Parts: sequence; C-alpha cells; structure tokens
Amino acid sequence: MEMYCYQCEQSAGGRSCSTVGICGKDSRCAGLQDIIVHQVKVLGWYLKQNHVPADGYSSLLYESLFATMTNVDFDENRLAKYVAELNQSICKVKNGSSPACGDITIDSFEIPAMLNTAQYFTLANRRGQYGDTIAGMQELILYGLKGTASYLKHAREFTFVIEEIDSGFVEALAFLASEPMDLDQLVLMALRAGELNYMAMALLDDAHTTRYGHPEPTSIKTTQIPGKCILVSGHDIHDLELLLKQTAGKNINVYTHGELLPALAYPGLKKYPHLAGNYGGAWQDQQREFADFPGAILVTTNCIQQPLDEYKDRVFTSGPVAWPGTIHIGEDKDFSAVICCALAEEGFTSNQQPHEILIGFARNTLHTISNQIVDAVKSGKIRHFFLVGGCDGARQGRSYYTEFAKLVPKDSIIFTLACGKYRFNKKDFGSIAGIPRLMDIGQCNDTYSAISIALMLADGLNCSVNELPLTFVLSWYEQKAVAILLTLLHLGVRNIKLGPTMPAFITPEMAAVLAESFNLKPVTTAAEDLKEILSRSEQKEVQRV
Repeated sequence: MEMYCYQCEQSAGGRSCSTVGICGKDSRCAGLQDIIVHQVKVLGWYLKQNHVPADGYSSLLYESLFATMTNVDFDENRLAKYVAELNQSICKVKNGSSPACGDITIDSFEIPAMLNTAQYFTLANRRGQYGDTIAGMQELILYGLKGTASYLKHAREFTFVIEEIDSGFVEALAFLASEPMDLDQLVLMALRAGELNYMAMALLDDAHTTRYGHPEPTSIKTTQIPGKCILVSGHDIHDLELLLKQTAGKNINVYTHGELLPALAYPGLKKYPHLAGNYGGAWQDQQREFADFPGAILVTTNCIQQPLDEYKDRVFTSGPVAWPGTIHIGEDKDFSAVICCALAEEGFTSNQQPHEILIGFARNTLHTISNQIVDAVKSGKIRHFFLVGGCDGARQGRSYYTEFAKLVPKDSIIFTLACGKYRFNKKDFGSIAGIPRLMDIGQCNDTYSAISIALMLADGLNCSVNELPLTFVLSWYEQKAVAILLTLLHLGVRNIKLGPTMPAFITPEMAAVLAESFNLKPVTTAAEDLKEILSRSEQKEVQRV
C-alpha cells in the first residue's frame, strides 16, 4: 500500500513520501490517518447539517485530528480506536439515538479492511479530482486546523473552552467536506482558520497564565547536576506539572527538553525545586540526546522520533503521542512507572561546567518595559526588530537561521520562539540600553504573545503593525507552523520570510496569490534577505518622516 503525504517540511524529495514517511510512519499508519481525517470532516459536516452542538464531540475531534499530525501517533491500535470512536459519533449524529448505531468498538473493525478503504480518502485521490491547486488549498486549511486542534486539546486539559471556537472549527470541517470549491472560497476559509487559531492561542495563553502566572525573565541551567533524573519532552506543560507533583520529595531531578523549555519561566512551576533546568535542544536531535540521558524519558504531545533500542525501554508517552512498544501513560496520568524507571537508572554522576540562558520574555514582561523599548526606538538606539523562530528540523538549509541571527545588526532586537530558537539561543547577543538583544518569547503557541508585543509596539509608535520596523523570519516543519502562518495572514501581516523551503502543497498559483496579497516570500540567503529587509525598513521610515 502506498501513501501520499506532504504535510511536513521534510517530505521526501521536497515533494511527498510514498512508502515510508521521513517521520517513520509506514503506509498502514498513513492509511489509518487518512481515514481519521476523512471521518473528522464527515462528523463536522453532520454536526452542522443536523444543528448538533459541537461541545459533546469537540474533544474527540481535536484529539483524533491531533493524532494525525507529524511525529505524534505511530500506534496502529490507537489509531484504529479513533476510527471506531469517530464512526460511532458519526452514526449517532447522523441517526440520532437510533439502534442503527449499535455498539461500535475497535473490535468491530479489522485494520486490513479499513486500509482497503483508505484509498478513497487519500490526498492523491483528491489531487486527481480537483487538481493540485485546489487540493493544496484544502490541505493548507486542513493542516492549519490540525495545529489549532493541538492547542485546543491543551486548553481543554485546563477545562478552558469557548463555544465560538468549537462551532467555528466544526464550520471549517464541514466546509472541507463540501463541494465544489473555488480558490477564492478556499482563501477566505484559510483566513478564517487563521482567526480560529488566533482565538485558540489566546485561550491557551489564558489557561497557562491563569494556572501558572505570567512567564518572567529567568536564567535557566542548560547543564546537569548529579542525581536521578527524568526528561520531559514535547509541549504539554500540564503533564509536566503533574509529574512534578508526583516526584516531589523523591530525590529525582526533572529536566525539560525541546518545546518545554519555556515552562521553566512560569512562577507556578519554578516553585518546584527539583525542576532542575533544560537538557538538549530541538526534537530532531533526540535520538542522540535521549541515548545519552541516564534516566527516564517522558514524551508528551508530539515531536517523537523512532526510539532506538538502546533507550526504548526508558521511553514513556502520554496524551496523543504514542510509539509501538513503549509504555503509554493512561488518562489517569499515573506516572509511577516513569518514576520507578528513573530510580532504577544511574542518573547523572558528576557536575558539568555551568551554563545558563535567559528566557521568559512573554507579553506581560514586554508590556512592563514597553516605554523603555519605545523610547529606544525613537532615540535611534533600536533600529529594527526581527522575530526569528518557528519549527526546527534536520533538512539542510536550517543553518540559514543561525547565520541570520549572527548577521542581525547590533542595533537590532531578536525575538524568538518555538524550537527553531535552539539554532542560536545559547549565544551571547548582548543588550541595547539595558534591553537584551535576544528575547525568548516561548513555545510556538506563544506567537499570541508575539502578536500582542507587536500591537504594543505599534501603539507606542503610533503606527500599524506593518509600518513597524519589524520582520517575521519564520521556519516551518509541521502543522502548528501552518496554523500560525494562517493566523499572521488573517491579521494582515505582510512581508513574512518563510523557509527553509516552501511547502510542497503550495503550487505556483497559490504562491502567486500569497505573494500578491501578503508579500509572503521564501528565504534566499541570510545576507541577501537581511539587506532587502533593512532597505525596505529604511524606505518606510523615510515615508513616515
């Protein structure tokens, strides 16, 4: 069975994966994910047609769609379970409470039979029906909704829910299940998906700050200390909190990895003395870094790579993320197996040369120093702001972001977020007028903070966001980055640089629309792009004067 998948930046040959994904999923997993995506659209369509409130089905919609994202769920049995649950929900919404639904469980299905039907739902089939541009626009919206689903799944862990978002999400799914479509309709829905993601990021920001307080500037250890240890990777701050509670008093040090680095800046988590610091870097280096880590490893949400045999027995997963042969933590979030593993391992045995980095520059912190920043711009001390961040990855070309950060003029500020920051966040960039030149805003979802900061600067300088001396230089890898891009386009942000390569699903016709409407352009070289950005900024400054 073949697959056709180009939802991530590392798709084979820059086009698509057809037999085994670059991420490690095989065609069987891909087939089950195709079915899930189709079912989610169908369920959305019936919810809209039958005027059924979304709330009772939103958790299933978000988690099952989350499971189809890159580097999340590789377990056929778990994927088949989503298929069964979605099928049951479709039947109930379609037929009401009629006996026709029966008792549909995972045992009612056979994976081979399901895979035989997957061909009807594949992207390749839709490309043949509608052409590359229409199918590509459908995928752009779908991938954005996948990213949004992940944020809404996290927010629901804190019982933060907004009915308007749930109903809007169903509307978007129903749209994708409807035909025919034209390019203009699809562009409008893509922008609507961006609006939904903006609302979802705001909701998750509210959940995090209500529970843990606002992130604050914090020096974080990136070196380890002797003792038993657990490494927590992924994005799920709630799982990290639950683990910290369960490990309290057990002489186990807990370290963050990847996108959980920003958790170390929340006051509500800093109170745990055994939250020892951050280990390693971005997700693509985990096979080497996990092999060297002398304790238990908990992977939350997404960004898991195939665990190597030398450490597979020390890997645990939770939430939507799963890999066959690893222990999955149930909904009860009992981490006792993780704790037992950590106690059985050697742990770190010696001190390392200390090294710290500064994080915690989210919206609340920046608002407290907004006058200082605005004054530095008006006095000419700060020339330009660059937001350099997004997803990291293994493909060649990502050194662009390291080089770009190095070349940024010393009279300019670099904001960064998501795991792309690991390309340069351990370098010393100094400061301007007491303001750090490198400011880590947080996770990918903290793009909400970045937008809030941009609006604050625009207000202080009495101009629009697009008139600011501010440029977004973004890297993408998976579907959360697509959701964020759609949010920025929804807000009318122009002149974004995107790389290291443009998505394979963006056809020349789509690229022309995005370039004409938003001046969205692919990155070229760090030096050339920086020259063009600063030249355009100087022209805007002359026009304002």
